[in-house]
Amino acid sequence: MSLKNLNPRFGILLLFMLVAGIIRVVLGADQSTLQPIAMFTPVGAMALFGGASFSEKWKSYAFPLLTLFLSDVILMQVFHREYAQGLLYKGWAANYISFVFIVLIGQLVIRKMSVGRIAVAAVAGALVHFLISNFGVWVSGSTDITTGLPFTRDMAGLTKCYILAIPFMKYFLVGTLVYSAIFFGGYALVQRKLRLAH
Repeated sequence: MSLKNLNPRFGILLLFMLVAGIIRVVLGADQSTLQPIAMFTPVGAMALFGGASFSEKWKSYAFPLLTLFLSDVILMQVFHREYAQGLLYKGWAANYISFVFIVLIGQLVIRKMSVGRIAVAAVAGALVHFLISNFGVWVSGSTDITTGLPFTRDMAGLTKCYILAIPFMKYFLVGTLVYSAIFFGGYALVQRKLRLAH
C-alpha cells in the first residue's frame, strides 16, 4: 500500500503535524533540556511521517520543519529562556539539517507503508539525528555538562560529546519508534474509515 497513492486528506496530515508540535511543547515544558527524557518526543516520527505522506515534496519538508521551528521558539522563549540564543539555541542549524535528512529517509525508505520499513526508517533517522545534531553541539562551543566548560576542539572533545549524548539518542529512538507506530497506524486507520465511508 503506497501512502502517496492514497491521496491523503491535507487536513488530516496537518492535524498530525499540529499534534506532534503540541506534544513536544507539553513534554519539553516540564523537562529540563539537560534530561534525556526530554528527547522522548514525536518530532522524529513527525519528520518521517511528513516525508512519507505528503505527495508534494516541498510540503514534506516545509510542514515538519515549520512545526519543529514553532515548537522550538515556544520552548526557548517561554519555558527555557536560559538556554536561548536569540530565538533558538546553540547548534540549532545542525539539528534542523538532521531533520531534513530524516524527512528524506521517510521519502526513500517508506515508499510503501509496512512495519519493517517504518522501523528501519526510525532507526536510521535516530542515528542520523544523533550524528549530525551532536556534531552541531560540539561545533557551536556548547558546554560539557561534566566540566562546565566548552567541549575541547579536538577529537577527544567530539568523542566525549557523542558519548554524553547516547542517553538522549536512546530516548529519541524510542520516541521515534513509538510515535511512528501511533502516527502511521492512526493514519492507516483513518484512511481505511474514509474509504469505507465512500
